[in-house]
Amino acid sequence: MTAKAISDPGQTPETLAEAARAELTGNILPYWQKYSRDPVNGGYWGRIGGDNVGDGAEPRSVVMTARHLWTYSAASVCLSDPSLLDAARWAYDALVGQFLDADYGGVYWSVAPNGLPAVTKKQVYGEAFTLYGLAEYAAALLRHEECREGALRPDPTEPLRRALDLFCLLELHARDPIAGGYVEARGRDWAPTEDLKLSDKDIDCEKSMNTNLHVMESLTALHRTLGAFSSAGFKTVPGTVAGVTSVSAILERVGEALAALVDVTMERILGPDFHLDLYFDRKWNAVGDPVSYGHDIEASWLLWEAVEELKSGEGAGAKEGRRLADTRREGIIGIARTALAEGVDPSTGALENETHEGRRDRTRIWWCQAEALVGFYNAWEMTGELPFLEAAHAAWRWIDRFQADRIGGDWFWAVDPDGNPDLTEPKGGNWKTPYHNARACMEIMRRARSR
Repeated sequence: MTAKAISDPGQTPETLAEAARAELTGNILPYWQKYSRDPVNGGYWGRIGGDNVGDGAEPRSVVMTARHLWTYSAASVCLSDPSLLDAARWAYDALVGQFLDADYGGVYWSVAPNGLPAVTKKQVYGEAFTLYGLAEYAAALLRHEECREGALRPDPTEPLRRALDLFCLLELHARDPIAGGYVEARGRDWAPTEDLKLSDKDIDCEKSMNTNLHVMESLTALHRTLGAFSSAGFKTVPGTVAGVTSVSAILERVGEALAALVDVTMERILGPDFHLDLYFDRKWNAVGDPVSYGHDIEASWLLWEAVEELKSGEGAGAKEGRRLADTRREGIIGIARTALAEGVDPSTGALENETHEGRRDRTRIWWCQAEALVGFYNAWEMTGELPFLEAAHAAWRWIDRFQADRIGGDWFWAVDPDGNPDLTEPKGGNWKTPYHNARACMEIMRRARSR
């Protein structure tokens, strides 16, 4: 691919990557390292107010904890900074010490501030993020020199074993062998449950776009981590998948699950209008009509990441990756093209929130801006079309000018179309962590380096 010339000479991938690095190291990571931890009970505050003070009474979600684990693990590699493994270890200790269900496997959805179980159901969205964080932590431990030279303190195979255990549970209890994809929730013992709702903003449904999107994301990370272990000389791992300990054989199984989920996303979740439907019954009949522009653009690059990861491997997985690249590429680009045409406010470059029952919510949510930054950049890489790169730069200009809190730190949860932040929303907690915006910065940095 040959990218077209950029109309503004100062608007280049390199300048965008420099800005992303400065944001990551100068604002995002310092904010969360300073304000997010509960020094008494361990883990993280379930809610951080606009004054950057943690709420000691708020329960803590496994999603939040796993997202912290993923962020510091990934940042330690992206920034070549093994000291960030200390922050990752804090998250890992909280995850293992407070959320693991010793009786039935998997993780609780939430715990009380003192670490005791609160909501014990197996919300598959939370299980997926736990798998995502564990896989990234294992990869980070393996990557750094002190782990490769024999000390192995901590042992990178420990979080990998836990990740594989969780993968097996999801394949056994949450994957639908008939209609495909993964169900929304199970009870604590993995039995069917009627308590399916992910959050107060969601509806009870048997399957959702959001859960399946993040299972796909976690399988991509697990596949990549297993490949890293294989490249490092590991032939077997302590955990097993259906009795198998061979890294290459487990890679095949994870690759099969990942390829199947890419197909399900493109065939069942993506509509003919190039928007992802959000809620479904067991047979993938859509429920409701909301359009989430942030999820659309996020899905576009996560889908292509999954395809590229499969292509980079060997054997049947690589063959599947090539098939998906041939058959799904144009549809993935279509998602990004539609998000740009319908979701972006051209006067500001910001990505608006959603449309539901004919009403458009023009709020600029923090994670939507982060995903727009990566998603449009990825679409430019795929196509070489200048409007996508310009959209990524426009998204950054909005973030830099309005979404980022240059006084209090990190980013505002929500900003109105005129650039005014909603100060009633928390600065952090169960649904807001460094995961989206730190990942966006790291993705831009990685992609610019690989050019």
